[in-house]
Amino acid sequence: MPEDAVRVAGDVPVALVAPDAGLSSLPAAVRGPETIEHIDLDGNALTSLPGWVARLGRLRVLSLYGNRLTAVPPELGELAALEHLGLGRNALTSVPAALWRLRRLRTLVLAENEITDLPPGLARLGALRMLDLAHNRLREVPAEVGDLPGLTDYLYLGDNGLTTVPASIGRLDRLGYLSLAENRLTALPASIGGMAALHELRAHDNRLTELPETIGRLAGLRELHLRNNRLTALPESIGGLRGLRHLDLRGNPLERLPESVVRLTRLTHLDLRATRLTALPAGLAELPLLEKLDLRWLKLGEVPACVGPLRERGCVVLL
Repeated sequence: MPEDAVRVAGDVPVALVAPDAGLSSLPAAVRGPETIEHIDLDGNALTSLPGWVARLGRLRVLSLYGNRLTAVPPELGELAALEHLGLGRNALTSVPAALWRLRRLRTLVLAENEITDLPPGLARLGALRMLDLAHNRLREVPAEVGDLPGLTDYLYLGDNGLTTVPASIGRLDRLGYLSLAENRLTALPASIGGMAALHELRAHDNRLTELPETIGRLAGLRELHLRNNRLTALPESIGGLRGLRHLDLRGNPLERLPESVVRLTRLTHLDLRATRLTALPAGLAELPLLEKLDLRWLKLGEVPACVGPLRERGCVVLL
């Protein structure tokens, strides 16, 4: 263990910081002092955690990203002061329900594991602000996810095997960022229109064939990423996304754009590459903030009328 790994304050050990140190077990140096508040052992070679870690009653941060853990002891649920738990990029196939006893937890990272399902009780994490379950093997998201009132920052569900999203997700009306990318979704729930605080939605690389009309209620949405789906049309309600800056529709079999897109007056980037559009609404030329319009690999019969005016005022148009 590095000599300076144990940090002290007033001669009292308060932290163990030894990332990428080649450690294969939790150092015994933290077993005795119950004053430890912060442990950062990212990028080591830990294969297990001892049950005695539960004695660290003041521990607020436990970061174990990029180790070799295949399981975590249920005793972790006794760390009543814990606010951040990072278990990403390990070899976990499940997590104990005891983790749901961590009532002060604000950040939970379980990404890049082999987790196939979650035990009941997730909704008990009432203080949780960020939940990362991306890059696992989840087949479904528990409906309890909608009962996390403190979830405000991020919800990462990308790169799993999800075929549906529970309607309860619409109750997360304080959530700012939602990633559903790289799953097997064919539809988004209509309840998504209730996510009033959402500013970024990533649903690219799925199998979406349509968007719910309610998506137009997301007036604060700034980025909408939908590339590589199966969308042939967009709902007219898309014009309700008055705060939208970035719209990525690349790789969809879109045959037309609704006229309502001309109401997206804050749009700066519009990506229409590799769609099936043969014409564009003339009103695109009136979008005052558009900086980039990507039309590559479209089979346009002629150069759309909007291209000239857009280029004249400095918008980059790629054909």
